[in-house]
Amino acid sequence: MILFPPAKINLGLNVRGIRPDGYHEIETCMIQIPINDVLEIVPFDQLTYKQSGLDVGGEMDDNLVVKAFRLIKEKYGIPDVYLHLLKNIPMGAGLGGGSADATYTLVGLNNLFELKLSSSDLQVLAAKLGSDCPFFVNKSFQLAKGRGEILNSIELDLKGKYLKIINPGIHIGTKEAYQNVDSSVESNSILDILEGPMIHWKEYLKNDFETFAFDKHPLLQEIKTSLYSEGAIYASMTGSGSTLFGIFSTKPKSTYPSYFERIVQL
Repeated sequence: MILFPPAKINLGLNVRGIRPDGYHEIETCMIQIPINDVLEIVPFDQLTYKQSGLDVGGEMDDNLVVKAFRLIKEKYGIPDVYLHLLKNIPMGAGLGGGSADATYTLVGLNNLFELKLSSSDLQVLAAKLGSDCPFFVNKSFQLAKGRGEILNSIELDLKGKYLKIINPGIHIGTKEAYQNVDSSVESNSILDILEGPMIHWKEYLKNDFETFAFDKHPLLQEIKTSLYSEGAIYASMTGSGSTLFGIFSTKPKSTYPSYFERIVQL
């Protein structure tokens, strides 16, 4: 079985105060984008995990793909498998690649062993692996609240728009980002903004992590500014960083060949 876990971007990201469980309350819209890892799952006589492409690092048992397998095996007693992850999506980049890999492992195992788990069942399991993981169970544009696990599908017309993704190789840890975000800033409702004209997104649709990230890494602000100078309708950092993206009406040119740069059509 071959699966293609996708990256995601955040359209706006409001960070509120800390919840009793230690997580921050957030509000964001997440959309899946056509930049993918490749995950192979095959029945095997013992659990085996291989990884190629970008180097994930760390021990096998710390990998979210392996954790997802162990979660399903413990609960449903499935046989062992061979897992091979071809990693294309940069890590620590705000693109959600690790979360997608974990969730697609759950989805793939559900299909491979005919566990007949519903989308809701898979989202509950995915939430045990990470806050972004439940989002990847379904492909719709989704408004996320709580710590990211409370999801509602929304209608948003971006068909035909072009997306320019730039990651300059700066790693921003999620923990570091949350420790330095100012969660006291009042923000407009993301849903209200998205339901309005896209021309107003530049003014009102914010990512609260940008202030810290741009202060620490001025290059990120430079890239965002360059996206607008190229004609982006809207540009932002995604997640806790450090990837920047711009939404364009017409196909933009490649301008950062030395970085991870992708131009895709939505």
